[in-house]
Amino acid sequence: MQRRDFLKNTAFATAATTGVAMGIGSVTDVIASPVQNLPGNIVAPLARPMIKKSLKWGMVKEDLSIMDKFKMLKDIGYDGVELDSPDKLDMKEVLAARDKTGLELPGTVNSMHWKLPLSDPDPKKREECVKSIEKALWDTKQYGGTTVLVVPGVVNAQVSYAEAYERSRAELKKLLPVAEKTGVKIALENVWNQFLISPLEAAKYVDDFKHPMIGWYFDVGNVLRYGWPVSWIEALDKRILKIDLKEFSFKKQNDLGLWKGFDVEFFDGDCNWPEVNKALQKVGYSGWASAEVSGGDRKRLQTIKDFMDKIFAA
Repeated sequence: MQRRDFLKNTAFATAATTGVAMGIGSVTDVIASPVQNLPGNIVAPLARPMIKKSLKWGMVKEDLSIMDKFKMLKDIGYDGVELDSPDKLDMKEVLAARDKTGLELPGTVNSMHWKLPLSDPDPKKREECVKSIEKALWDTKQYGGTTVLVVPGVVNAQVSYAEAYERSRAELKKLLPVAEKTGVKIALENVWNQFLISPLEAAKYVDDFKHPMIGWYFDVGNVLRYGWPVSWIEALDKRILKIDLKEFSFKKQNDLGLWKGFDVEFFDGDCNWPEVNKALQKVGYSGWASAEVSGGDRKRLQTIKDFMDKIFAA
């Protein structure tokens, strides 16, 4: 063995052993992982994202009680489920099902931000949306969740980009004291609302609040219309609070129409999941990922869970 090869291999093995001693993992894990520099020039692996798997409540199409739906999801292998808020579910039943099954409620999705957007020209409608988000924040606190997903505004023929920007910021600022009281963060998402369509702009929009209780709910599939998921992950970085998973196909979009791009199974579209994983790993994301695709019965929900396992093993 050449001297330089011996020195390189010896240093690598020492780093691996050091990593194990620090509780990072096995020697095999260290050698197999990308590395980062630690103080003292110790080389240790970048941790793979710790992903807890969830889905949206509306994806569950079985005709079952709340309790039995929770039991089914837990049995399939989901870690949690996200509810809408405000909604018509009985909170006592939901909490009983959570406590009985151990299925977590990581957050909620505000149910009024499309019907009554924070950018609406009518101040009364904006006020109603703010109240609905307040309720969602308090509901989420009771559920034991940490975020409320909010679409910040909608740009259309009646609402200019500048108007959506100004109005949405003003309304969201009203909600920050409630977020502080509840300990639940406001997680903004881009959902083809023609607003905040650049990752750098999205990051700046969050930063300009200068407040720790507001961040981003990153939807991997939605942003393919505007760019590449990796670029968004790199730009949003620590601002990412949670992740939504869906696939998107440029071919189906081009052949059948824009919205048909979503009509494709995971791994049959244009989302490069291994690169998404690398980008999440690079920014140090660990947390929840929720499927947001066409749901169905138990068999279908099992298929989605299996796809999620495959995604994060990629």
